[in-house]
Amino acid sequence: MAISEVAPFAKTGGLADVGGALPLALSKLGCQVRIVMPFYNRFVEELAAADPVVENMPVELGSQVIDTDVYRGQLNDTIEVYFIRRDEFFDRTYLYGTPKGDYFDNFQRFTYFCKAALSLCRAVQFQPDIVHCHDWQSGLIPAYLKHLVAAEDHLAATVSMFTIHNIAYQGQFAAKLFPQTGLPGRFFSVDGMEFWGGINFMKAAIVCADIITTVSPRYSEEIQTKEYGQKLEGVLQMHHHKLHGIINGANYEEWNPESDPYIAANYSRENLEGKYMCKLDLLRTVKLPERLMNRPLLGVISRLADQKGFDLLAAVMDKFMAHDLGLVILGIGEDKYHTMLAAFAERYPEKIAVRLEFDERLAHKIEAGADMFLMPSRYEPCGLNQMYSLRYGTVPIVRATGGLYDTITPFNPTKGKGVGFRFTSYEPESFWHATKAALDLFPQTETWRQIMKNGMAMDFSWLSSAQQYLKLYEKTVAKKKRAGGSKQQAGGSKPQADDTRQRGKA
Repeated sequence: MAISEVAPFAKTGGLADVGGALPLALSKLGCQVRIVMPFYNRFVEELAAADPVVENMPVELGSQVIDTDVYRGQLNDTIEVYFIRRDEFFDRTYLYGTPKGDYFDNFQRFTYFCKAALSLCRAVQFQPDIVHCHDWQSGLIPAYLKHLVAAEDHLAATVSMFTIHNIAYQGQFAAKLFPQTGLPGRFFSVDGMEFWGGINFMKAAIVCADIITTVSPRYSEEIQTKEYGQKLEGVLQMHHHKLHGIINGANYEEWNPESDPYIAANYSRENLEGKYMCKLDLLRTVKLPERLMNRPLLGVISRLADQKGFDLLAAVMDKFMAHDLGLVILGIGEDKYHTMLAAFAERYPEKIAVRLEFDERLAHKIEAGADMFLMPSRYEPCGLNQMYSLRYGTVPIVRATGGLYDTITPFNPTKGKGVGFRFTSYEPESFWHATKAALDLFPQTETWRQIMKNGMAMDFSWLSSAQQYLKLYEKTVAKKKRAGGSKQQAGGSKPQADDTRQRGKA
């Protein structure tokens, strides 16, 4: 697994949750998984081993050779996490940029990471069957495996999978930087990583990876259209034969109201009494009046970005506030949304609480204490909070896009089935209509409890998703062997000194 963030070591959003959960599920299926990620000093220093397992590993970046140290930690007793340490690249306050914008040297930072990840395999004598790359930060790895690995190389039999978590973030940089990638000149072309006169890490991965996945079936279809494809729809259409959608799982070991250590009282589908205490605790925590105990309390936990539908929320805020309800928002992101939400909280101090930060404990309290959860996203590749909300009996109100469409079925009052409320058009009135439907049903206690219980019965555990990934791994590795990509016997790579033998190494 080559990935730029992994919970609990470093996290900005759902990518880290996947990085921390999918390897655990694959390990339970018999895969040997190792993870490689950057060493972000302020996040992982206390979690990694004190001494490097590899020192002064040479990594080429353009005409330079830059040495790196590699540290090792543990995700659990069997999964090792390797940290690529180069402090001038990764010792930063944030992972990818400040609230004002991306770091100026992200090209160098993640080109270096991609090269170092493959150098690490050689350094520790690990010969993976597959390198599973996540998002643009690891997007050059499939290109390196395809264009720079010789037939006799240690990694000649290795195949690559690339998962698109969010196509809006592609890793686009100026064409003049291309020589620093070390890739052959012919790869800077319309059939390679050239993109509207520049270079594009995600396009490089789409073109070169043996298999491509997205984090929901609906999203794999959406990104092949002009509306959602972010100018890569044509490339994805050309490579549709290797494109698959697998819904992310939810980590129920961490997000479970029956055992959650962060919430005021534990509860279950069979006994919902604890949720009352969680709502009271949430109101007290964010300093909203306790009179809201009998009124709808809406929650939002989100990256504050254009994607997440905050323009819709702003457009209907006066309609929200005309009702007797509470709204709790937790997130960090773009300055314009920091300013906008802070102004709303100041204008409606008895109804709106805004926390402009990342607070894991408060996130759990919101999931447990809110009655409804808002996700009016312009697009949503998968989404995880709607799955967490279902498990906590917090009814989701979502836009019908990507993973939100795949996971939230609208409640049907006649049949008593469905788990939430959904709207289709990205318009304020459409969002408000879905929210108003939920608000109108909330006073009907028995009906509302039925919606809650329907959601709590849903199971989006990682096991099912991991099984789908494993099938793709095995199919892709077998295809390369049939094509002559490996002369080894079936069953995996030859044993190495640093290699505990298990089937399916990633």
